Amino acid sequence: MGCVESLTALLRRREVECRLTPDLALQTLGDAETFLRGRGLLTRTADCALPSLYEACHEDPYKPGSPGFGSWPATKWPWFGELAERGYLLAAVHRGKNLLVTSEVADLLDPICRAEITRMHAADPGWRRLLDHLAAAGPSSIDDLRVELRLKRQELKALRAPLERCGAIVARSVQVTAGDGHLHSSELARWDQVHPGSGGTGTDPRRALADLIAAGVRAAVVAPERELRRWFSWPWYWTDALVDGLVRAGRLRRVDGHVTVAG
Repeated sequence: MGCVESLTALLRRREVECRLTPDLALQTLGDAETFLRGRGLLTRTADCALPSLYEACHEDPYKPGSPGFGSWPATKWPWFGELAERGYLLAAVHRGKNLLVTSEVADLLDPICRAEITRMHAADPGWRRLLDHLAAAGPSSIDDLRVELRLKRQELKALRAPLERCGAIVARSVQVTAGDGHLHSSELARWDQVHPGSGGTGTDPRRALADLIAAGVRAAVVAPERELRRWFSWPWYWTDALVDGLVRAGRLRRVDGHVTVAG
């Protein structure tokens, strides 16, 4: 019979696998990519048990004592976007915050994000107009969308924010020429345009959310059970039986108020 790790042992393993100590700091963008591929998903900054790219950098902040961007790593802050440029999806499904995911985790997200396209298309005429326009025009820049849909900047922002939060659309940074230099803008696309293949987890978003929670626990190594329902943007797909079902199926196990992958 195998040894069952205690919470203390799991927390020690989490320190190593999530690179929580300075001696394990990410040194290069290649290190960061290996870290992402090993974990499957990364938050930008540390705000829960899910692994964080910037936390694993262990670099002094850009502006010590400042909130927001100033708290990001002084030189390694571009890595989050640079990993997205290498083909990894960036989606604002961590309650409106960006989550960087591998193709395997994108497959788990796929049934949920497709269900959200359908739900949000039916729920609001403004959302429907933006989704239909992207379906017809393809991925489009913010400036083009404002012109083509005749929307003010704040009107477009109000439409896109909930769609991005729920994964129906995703945004990526693009560089545009401006005189002798370059500016950064955003391009919006529907989820089914950036991830055209099916994830293979079935069409039920509740089942897909359970699979995603299990992947998040694996990424975190161990996590407080009470925070799992706050990881992602879809409380309407969460049920109180979700974790119980994963435990009964032998995919997760409970230990002192926390959960970890079984086996």
